[in-house]
Amino acid sequence: MILDSLANSHLYEGFHPSFPKAFAWLHSFDPALADGKYEIDDAGTLAIVQRYETAPSAVKKWETHRVHGDIQVVYSGEEFIGYTVRGKLTVKTPYLPEKDAEFYEAPSCSSSRLVLSKGCFTVFLPDDAHQPGVMIDQPKPIVKVVVKFRI
Repeated sequence: MILDSLANSHLYEGFHPSFPKAFAWLHSFDPALADGKYEIDDAGTLAIVQRYETAPSAVKKWETHRVHGDIQVVYSGEEFIGYTVRGKLTVKTPYLPEKDAEFYEAPSCSSSRLVLSKGCFTVFLPDDAHQPGVMIDQPKPIVKVVVKFRI
């Protein structure tokens, strides 16, 4: 897992072949762009633009992926994202290949809460269980892009 400012994305571009194009797309993102999926490159890297309202932790899902990693960037608002390693969680919904997602019960062990605010990004890999969209104090609107890159 990585948490940093989008201004520092150049430090991570060598970590994966899709990162230079993904970060270039994220830097040029126009928050007026409609929600939806946008192809970034021929390797299957995809940007998902989404707007939603944060919610209490109890209603947000813990998830991991097997085929893709995530780069998550907030452009407006802020949220908590729960974080722990997959091995500490109990499966609630077995892996769904069509969604590249497996869902989990809330952890009974310790986990971390990351604050993702405007201009920050996270990178989650397959063993990084995460719970996005958790409210800080009260529900608030978010403009966010999740980039899916093939592992």
